[in-house]
Amino acid sequence: MPQSQPAISMITPDPGADEARRRGLRRMRTVAVGLLLLAACVYVATLGRDGAWGFVNAGAEASMVGAIADWFAVTALFKHPLGLPIPHTALIPRRKDELGRGLEEFVGENFLQEAVIRERVTAATISLRVGTWLGDPANARRVVDEVSDVAAIALGNVRDDHIADLVTEALVPRFREEPISPLLGTTLMEVLRDDLHHGVVDLVVEEMHRWLVDNPDTFARVLGERAPWWAPPKLNDAVVTRIHLEAVAWVEDIRDDPHHRAREALDSMLGQLAHDLLNDQETIDRAEGFKNRLLEHPQVVTTAISLWKAMRSALLGSVRDPEGAVRRRLLEELNLFAGRLRDDAALRERLDRRAADVAVFAVGRYGAELTTVITHTIERWDGKEAARRIELHVGRDLQFIRINGTIVGGLVGVVIHAISLAVS
Repeated sequence: MPQSQPAISMITPDPGADEARRRGLRRMRTVAVGLLLLAACVYVATLGRDGAWGFVNAGAEASMVGAIADWFAVTALFKHPLGLPIPHTALIPRRKDELGRGLEEFVGENFLQEAVIRERVTAATISLRVGTWLGDPANARRVVDEVSDVAAIALGNVRDDHIADLVTEALVPRFREEPISPLLGTTLMEVLRDDLHHGVVDLVVEEMHRWLVDNPDTFARVLGERAPWWAPPKLNDAVVTRIHLEAVAWVEDIRDDPHHRAREALDSMLGQLAHDLLNDQETIDRAEGFKNRLLEHPQVVTTAISLWKAMRSALLGSVRDPEGAVRRRLLEELNLFAGRLRDDAALRERLDRRAADVAVFAVGRYGAELTTVITHTIERWDGKEAARRIELHVGRDLQFIRINGTIVGGLVGVVIHAISLAVS
């Protein structure tokens, strides 16, 4: 049989508050006992008298009966009255587990229902409150500071070996499985169809022309190193100069003519490459082989770690800077979002509906576990201490039952005495 869990003591969260409750309980007990003693004194003083005193005596007698009956009822909740093991007394210490299960069922049936949750979440107007709260610059700044601090801690906790494991164990195997030819071919076709590559070609041609114009000596030296050893220097200089002029002129033609044959030849070559990447098996195999060789190269991991370090350094610098670009951007976006929450009723309605959906989902999925906490916790309480703690919290109000019983009992006694005289 499984071993029962040991009873645990209930923790006193606030000794000062408990002392105040204890004083209030003692005060109300004194009032209830005082009324009982008063009724007893009146009963004794009016015993055997007739007339109006008979009514007083009957009321006092009934008051004592009501006071003692309600004292018994209240006391029986927490302990045995006068220490006598009377059946169905000391209910809380003896039946706390059943009470816990009943409380669990009560909470589940009356509070964790979809209609109740949706109504309360909608009535809370969460999105409007969030928008109003974020509208305060101090609150928005606090959110940005907290998010930035958490982000800095998270970035600082990512080590190089984490990135290496991510690349080698997750990214590289995934890239190996995923064919690259369809991606490259489709991307290249879209680039050619939208003429996105023309800007890159213009930039390359412009830079090439600038380099040729600014570096004639370097151009001449490169070609001169490849000239025949037997050619006269003057002839080499003349040929190199001519080639340089022709190269500059040719690049200028390509730069200035958007329909130059070189540009059209490049478009045709790229179009054929895109077609082959999608349809030619030899080209596909070569692309896959290049991809695999690239992924197997040890520099892949080193490069990934280097890129991560550079990115992390930049992010940390901006996140830790109170006036950095990241914090400024976050603050701007929060201010814009707060303004939309305040002004856009449709957005608030959508967000509140989503919040209700999330709450309903969470309760539907985890509500049973939440309410089970009530039963499990109460089962682990010590019965006597649980009774003392519960009495400390609600005992003062329960004393009103004794007081009301004394007063109502006295009134009922007077009425009964009057009826008995009327019918006699």
